[in-house]
Amino acid sequence: MKLHLKLPQMPKLRIGKLLARIPIIQGGMGVGISLSGLASAVAREGGIGVIATAGIGMLEQDFQSNFKAANERALRREIRQARKKTDGIIGVNIMLALSDYAELCRASIEEGVDVVILSAGLPLKVPDHMPPDWPRGCGSMIVPKVSSGRAARLIFQYWSRHYDRVPDAVVLEGPMAGGHLGYRKEDLDNADFALEKLVPDVIAAVRPFEQRYGVHIPVVVGGGIFTGGDIYRFLEMGVQGVMMATRFVGTYECDAHENFKEAYVNCRKEDVVAIDSPVGLPGRAILNKYLKDVADGIRKPYRCFWKCLRTCDVRNAPYCIAEALTNAKEGLLEKGFAFAGANAYRVNKIVSVKNLIESLVSEYQRAAATAAVKLQPVHA
Repeated sequence: MKLHLKLPQMPKLRIGKLLARIPIIQGGMGVGISLSGLASAVAREGGIGVIATAGIGMLEQDFQSNFKAANERALRREIRQARKKTDGIIGVNIMLALSDYAELCRASIEEGVDVVILSAGLPLKVPDHMPPDWPRGCGSMIVPKVSSGRAARLIFQYWSRHYDRVPDAVVLEGPMAGGHLGYRKEDLDNADFALEKLVPDVIAAVRPFEQRYGVHIPVVVGGGIFTGGDIYRFLEMGVQGVMMATRFVGTYECDAHENFKEAYVNCRKEDVVAIDSPVGLPGRAILNKYLKDVADGIRKPYRCFWKCLRTCDVRNAPYCIAEALTNAKEGLLEKGFAFAGANAYRVNKIVSVKNLIESLVSEYQRAAATAAVKLQPVHA
């Protein structure tokens, strides 16, 4: 007797007043990799599309002379362009380490962005120049990114005590993510820091605040999520959504140059390496001649017209990471390098965002259906 099971549907993701048709947040990829083109395409397909703010104004003509104004102008333009292309959910990712973090927060909120994801630090105190009711009266959903349950507890406790509110969701990013990472370099391959190991503590950190405030606070996980089967596995662990960035580089709509995308398609597993960034954090990138030169002690001369990241050691840095990443975004990989997640080598072709999400949904359904069949009772 054959079992005819209806394929299970991917659950929706609710963050406060927002409801995404699929539980996928496209990760923000800075210095121009995820702008309005990619974010709007993801939002149209029912996910949450995210514009990255780091280095967003690098290609503005006045960036060297007035980088804060250039960043804000570019950010407002990208948010508005995304809104013209979709009525879906649009977010921004803002690194607390940015020297114009507060200005970018304010601009995003004034533009009515749906979600503000705060990364690269603990968002505790109210940033300067913000509206007086921040974060309590903010219309945007505020979502901090953390690397541990301890970090989540610190943020939720501080906000509860000082603002009588808590974040609308939290993103746990594991050590397999790309770009700058919230872990020590020696912990990136440590099994104790695997995403699966970190999930229960973050869920436990958030649940008491759900009860205290009578609200639903979803936990989202990212870093190494690659297939629909991965999505199913983590949702079964009790999280409500996933964040994916690396997969979306391999799409036509990704805002990077084709050379950047091809670096993903052509790289091997051993090419995806951990590096020491000039900003004082480990990062993960695709190894190329530029990075080999740096490792060999060859300095890449530059002039810093602004200190875009507060933690950057400008005097001793062997290269300007903002310049290197901008060159990579423009396809000039001989003058820069591509940040990438640990699974970048698994990207083997460029597809549309629509086709990618359809395949993720199909993979999720197959994984869920297989699990359901295994749970069916066996009759003699």
